[in-house]
Amino acid sequence: MGTEILDEVFTVIEDRRDNPKKGSYVSGLLEKGETKVIEKFEEESGELSVAAKGDEKANTIHEAADVVFHLMVLLAAKGVRIDEVMEELRRRRR
Repeated sequence: MGTEILDEVFTVIEDRRDNPKKGSYVSGLLEKGETKVIEKFEEESGELSVAAKGDEKANTIHEAADVVFHLMVLLAAKGVRIDEVMEELRRRRR
């Protein structure tokens, strides 16, 4: 299914959290604090909602990717690993 990219991106996000890099979007967002990270996730979620109401599939895909990315930044900020979320989904599937 190609979900390996989630692990790859999450690894980079964690690295930017643990080893901030000048000029990095993720490092900069995380440095602004948890409230800003949450606000950015909320913003991106709203943009996805608007896109989903439209007819442009490509726009919905673009905004969905932004939501997934910012969700992973939020999880990293909270110290939650992506595999913990995947395990919760597996548990619910049983």
